[in-house]
Amino acid sequence: MIHPTAQVHPEAMIDSSVEIGPWCSIGAHVKIARGTRLMSHVVVEGWTEIGEDNLVFPFSVLGAVPQDLKYKGEETRLKIGHRNKIRESVTLNLGTVQGGGVTSVGDDCLLMAYTHLGHDCQVGNHCIIANLGTLAGHVVLEDFATLGGMTAVSQFVRVGAHAYIGGQSGVEKDVPPFTIAVGSRPCSIKGTNIIGLRRRGFSAETIQKINETIKLWSRPDVQKEQCLREIESQYGELPEIQQLVSFIRKSETGVVR
Repeated sequence: MIHPTAQVHPEAMIDSSVEIGPWCSIGAHVKIARGTRLMSHVVVEGWTEIGEDNLVFPFSVLGAVPQDLKYKGEETRLKIGHRNKIRESVTLNLGTVQGGGVTSVGDDCLLMAYTHLGHDCQVGNHCIIANLGTLAGHVVLEDFATLGGMTAVSQFVRVGAHAYIGGQSGVEKDVPPFTIAVGSRPCSIKGTNIIGLRRRGFSAETIQKINETIKLWSRPDVQKEQCLREIESQYGELPEIQQLVSFIRKSETGVVR
């Protein structure tokens, strides 16, 4: 159903089950899959692809050109998966050629009001970004990452799976999986996301080993490589620990401790 006040370009590819509410504007290169609802006053432009059963609240702008002076109108993309809730006044920009060409959001995410995803961000599945969360360009959020309100993440930073970042934080280094981090310049680890891991079905034994690993990583008196070797020698058989160690070794921006 398309409201009579909505403006939908005739070349846009819109499934017949999509609901487009009052005063929405849909551009020529947009694709929207079945079951998605745009409530009202939503702007979707650029080469934007929206999956199934998403709910987009008023005044969101999806697929606007990147806020990057290098962008010259290239055919770059925004891809949104399935069953996401995108709240009021969210802005999701297209990618850039220099950054891979795609900004993406996975499935089952909640992007609360005034969230911003800069160009070439990669957001996984089941992520939550609370109100006024801001991601600069090229940021990666792995699955089940959660950002508290008014949190800002610098460009090229990664936030690991199941990590939780407290509100009003400023994140300039990578945040390892399974951790709780909070603070602004510097942001630092405050512990293990035990409650989140319990909710997602991790066993008590696995949570205990993750917690001991994060305690080791947080020690300021042990150098990075020595710390990682100690972690691997004690808990290296656990897939989650292998995931955490691999994340740290691949970091190009440094890792919070």
